[in-house]
Formats: sequence, C-alpha cells, structure tokens
Amino acid sequence: MKKLARVISPLLIACLVLGSLPVAAAAPNASSDGLVSTQDALSADQVQADRKRIDEVLSRQDVQEQLLAQGVDPAEVEARVDALSDQEVRDMADRLDDMPAGASVVGALFAVFVILLVTDILGLTDVFPFTR
Repeated sequence: MKKLARVISPLLIACLVLGSLPVAAAAPNASSDGLVSTQDALSADQVQADRKRIDEVLSRQDVQEQLLAQGVDPAEVEARVDALSDQEVRDMADRLDDMPAGASVVGALFAVFVILLVTDILGLTDVFPFTR
C-alpha cells in the first residue's frame, strides 16, 4: 500500500496542479468571453446614477435661469452632457459634491458664525462679548 501511495501521490499532485493552470490563465481573459465582471457592472450603475444626478441639477429652475442669463441654451447643455465620457461624468459628479450647498459665501459665513458662537458659549474662545 505504501508503494502504491508513493507512486500515486506525485501523479495526483501533478494532475491537480496542471488541472488548475488553465483556470488561472483564463481569468484575465474572461471579458473576451462576453462575461461582465462585478466591478464593471457596478461601475456602469455608478455612471448611470451620476448622469441622472447631473441631469437633475441641470433641470432645476434656478439653474435653467442662470444658463439663460449667461446666454447658454439649456438644450445645448443637455446635448453636451449626453456626449460626455464615463470618466468625465464621474469627474463632474465629484465636482458637484465639492461645491458649497448654498453656492454662495453667505452660507459659509453663517456656518463660521454658528461655530464661533457655540465655542464662545462653551468658553473655548472669546469672540463675542454678549455670550457672557
């Protein structure tokens, strides 16, 4: 029995190793077989969501008014957004996140005022004399 195990074990190991090589080699070429990876599917969903979000922002009444005030036709803007590549859509959606919510300095100044007021009430700063 030990002789048989000594002969069969290396053969079995070689068969398993050689049998797994084609599977490992085929993994990078999976896209050529018409298969879609999970990452590609999620990326496509994210791009669609970004496009929808950009369209929602551009369809707002105040944005439409600003476009017309600048002399830009909203239909032309929509056509240009539709022509953007996936990477450009991702970049534009990221820039929408970076824009201030109020889109003005007034919101930022109000936030700074509230922060200073709270820290002054807590005694961490000494900015406003009316908080004592």
